[in-house]
Amino acid sequence: MSVVAVTKKEFLDAGRSYTFVGLVALFVAFGVFFAAIQWIPNLYRTAAGDRSTLALLNSMRQPSVFFVPLIGLVVGYGAIAGERASGSIKLLLGLPNTRREVFVGKLVGRTAVVTVAIAIGYGCAALVAVLSYDSFALTEFVTYTLLSMLYAAVCISIAIGFSASTKSRYRALAGAATVYATFLLLWDAAVTLLQVVFVGYVVQPGALPAWVSLLKYLNPSTAFAHATIAVIPDVRSITMFPYLETSFWVDWYGFVVLGFWILVPLAIGYRSFSRADLE
Repeated sequence: MSVVAVTKKEFLDAGRSYTFVGLVALFVAFGVFFAAIQWIPNLYRTAAGDRSTLALLNSMRQPSVFFVPLIGLVVGYGAIAGERASGSIKLLLGLPNTRREVFVGKLVGRTAVVTVAIAIGYGCAALVAVLSYDSFALTEFVTYTLLSMLYAAVCISIAIGFSASTKSRYRALAGAATVYATFLLLWDAAVTLLQVVFVGYVVQPGALPAWVSLLKYLNPSTAFAHATIAVIPDVRSITMFPYLETSFWVDWYGFVVLGFWILVPLAIGYRSFSRADLE
């Protein structure tokens, strides 16, 4: 076997998972639902820009917030830990494959299957938009789809990093679940708590310390939103950030943060896997 063969195996194995299929079905349903009702949240009703474009972007943004990281983490967490727990990793490495080929093949294969899932979900929303909207923003649609795939790659990288660092499938699952909860629920709460403790609950515009804002921006979910704004300015009309008054941050820095969250977990995971005793 080779990287290509491992990639093909991982793509087929991940695509057959009932959990994966169920999550993709929910992802498609959410995207189609929001696209069909052409919903723009009341908070952004006065947003400037073409209404059809804003409705399309919102119909893609809503499922991406919850389902893209969930699908990525679910697909990635068992990639290596599952094989180590079952003992099949020895067979895979004995075909022969090097650990690097196995690691890269699993990363590429599982990223590919999530990429296809995102393309299907957004494609269904786009079909609704083409059939029922006054206009269809093709450039914005394609760009947002590619950015969502990049965000999914972040989540898959983190999950595979966990998976490569442990021989327990349950520990990998616990790590993926903790990451999901942290990114979407706990990160902002933790940063707010630090702000209250060290700065105060009420902060004057422009007076927020840079370190507080930096912690906020290091959340890959927030970085994804900023990176999106950098290349699709219309998204700013349907996004609210409490720390935009910070002068040091530029939206395209979001790409730097996303790159960090891809490379660092993979480096840690590969280092651990390459040195692990698989006996």
